[in-house]
Amino acid sequence: MSDYPKELIHPHHLFDGSEVVIRPIRPEDAPIEQDFVRGLSEDSRYNRFMGQLRELTPRKLQYLTTIDYDLHMALIATIQREGREVEIGVARYVVTPGSESCEFAIAVDDAWQGTGVAGILMLELMAAARGRGLKSMVGYVLASNHKMLKFCRQLGFEFQRDLGEGDTINVVKNL
Repeated sequence: MSDYPKELIHPHHLFDGSEVVIRPIRPEDAPIEQDFVRGLSEDSRYNRFMGQLRELTPRKLQYLTTIDYDLHMALIATIQREGREVEIGVARYVVTPGSESCEFAIAVDDAWQGTGVAGILMLELMAAARGRGLKSMVGYVLASNHKMLKFCRQLGFEFQRDLGEGDTINVVKNL
């Protein structure tokens, strides 16, 4: 496991002027990650995890927060609320074994969608992937997730529908 990549910590301002910090996730972020997932709407949880769940199992929570920062990177967007840090979004990639490609996933708290958080997270995630020498990023988006498909189109991803996988669309971007 690599050292915590402090160079990836960046403050940003959203469209409305709110300050958000983008930083790599840490194992001690498990409580705010769990709160974040619990706070997502059913639709947002389904679109992110492609299935029904209310909260993360302990094993899944550990997988999502204890990462190596090389083959698995996760950046969270946090704000300060009442003196404590609150997660409002997360974007991650996992390197495809034996390749220069990675698969990404992203989720943003429903109340923060449309504020610029997702775009900032994805641009930072793509920069981190490029910095690790990765050449392409892929994602699997539910065909019914029109907001995500529009977002990927805006970021310049190309679309490839999988034959036999009519419920998902592969999105690909060269880094």
